[in-house]
Amino acid sequence: MSRGKNPALPILLVDDEPAWLRSLSTTLMFSAGMDNLISCQDSRQVMDILSRQDVGVVLLDLTMPHVTGEELLQRLREEHPDVPVIILSGLNQLDTAVRCMKLGAFDYFVKTTETERLIAGVRKALSMRELHLENLRLRTQVLQGQLQNPEIFSAIHSRSPIMGAVFRYIEAIAGSSEPILVTGESGTGKELVARAIHKASAPKGPFVAVNLAGLDDNVFTDTLFGHHKGAFTGADHERSGMVEKASGGILFLDEIGDLNPASQVKLLRLLQEREFFPLGSDEPRQVRARIVCATNVDLAVRQAEGLFRKDLYFRLCAHHVDLPPLRQRSEDLPLLLDQFLQEACQGLEKEIPDIQEELLAFLDHYSFPGNIRELRGMVFDAVTLHKAGELSLKPFRKAVDQNLSVNVDSQDGDDNGGGDTLLRFSKRLPTLAEADALLVDEALKRANGKQAEAAKLLGISPQALSKRLKKGRRSSL
Repeated sequence: MSRGKNPALPILLVDDEPAWLRSLSTTLMFSAGMDNLISCQDSRQVMDILSRQDVGVVLLDLTMPHVTGEELLQRLREEHPDVPVIILSGLNQLDTAVRCMKLGAFDYFVKTTETERLIAGVRKALSMRELHLENLRLRTQVLQGQLQNPEIFSAIHSRSPIMGAVFRYIEAIAGSSEPILVTGESGTGKELVARAIHKASAPKGPFVAVNLAGLDDNVFTDTLFGHHKGAFTGADHERSGMVEKASGGILFLDEIGDLNPASQVKLLRLLQEREFFPLGSDEPRQVRARIVCATNVDLAVRQAEGLFRKDLYFRLCAHHVDLPPLRQRSEDLPLLLDQFLQEACQGLEKEIPDIQEELLAFLDHYSFPGNIRELRGMVFDAVTLHKAGELSLKPFRKAVDQNLSVNVDSQDGDDNGGGDTLLRFSKRLPTLAEADALLVDEALKRANGKQAEAAKLLGISPQALSKRLKKGRRSSL
């Protein structure tokens, strides 16, 4: 089983006493699960190490021969200002601590009495370091405007600028160990994005997916944390949980919005403490997987309603990837249609049919409430019915008729006293272009000319509405 190093950037331990270095290493490894450590007994070698190796934090002894801790601290702040330095001293001296903090130390601890505070301080310093590196990556991505590793996203077919921004953000946060929340409507491709995050941040480790929908607290605990033999009736052998199976890789928790309150508490502890207890064990185990969660519900609303813990909500939002619905990615329709046609024809052993321009125009006017998953289902159904020639529009029309319920207010009322009625047509069926223009005009009237509100009524993006309006003006000239 692959096991990733923790933390991603090593911790540099500097002390001239070998016994203390061994003791500190043991404390960090067994009390905090931190095993990515570099030990240095000679303070003269520290700057050379940092010239060759990027580190997450330096733990620095004050009293050393050759180069003292204070002298080294000054050099570190001058030459490596982004690397946090924590001072460790054998004496609890206030004036020394104040002096070190003024010189730029991140924190100051007494060696023998503050183990828990030291571990908390190291974690805080590492988080700050990760945040700084992430900001650098984000600035670089924004300035360059291009992907460093586009192959990571090869399974997601898109040329949408919105998705391009999503891809760049994923690359920027790849090196962080913080959890990632992926949100978006059903069918927008949240698991595909989670797998892209896996390729970007932990490609050599496993990808373990767990759907949390409908899991009660007992099943949740056993599924994620596993159990020891005899932990409960029927536990005939030890079982590793999904957290352990995902070690060194990604643990993908889907449908996080459906998690019950008791399980929310356990997930919060998992994220905060980076440790868990298998059922029947009182020995904590360290989390060595990155957590990616996904939901199609609005967690902010759930939190406001008291159905989702506020502290867990903010913990999950350390990094947030929000996927746009397909109606805001209309430029991706030809790509997706072509991809699904190839998949369907290959599976059914059929020749790939030609596509009518009318089909693309028809799909471009549909809002796709089921998003990419709905489009894929339409294509596979149409290919199944296809015999020869161009791909028929009829299966797509039928699917839209079944899925789409367009309600408009009756302008004149009806025999039953008014209310909502389905769209009615005259004897002459309007063309798609005419129907499009009528819908746009009606939406603008209802929105009092506000394009953003009209776009929302139509289920399209403001950019798509603007494009339709410009096209209409050109055709009327």
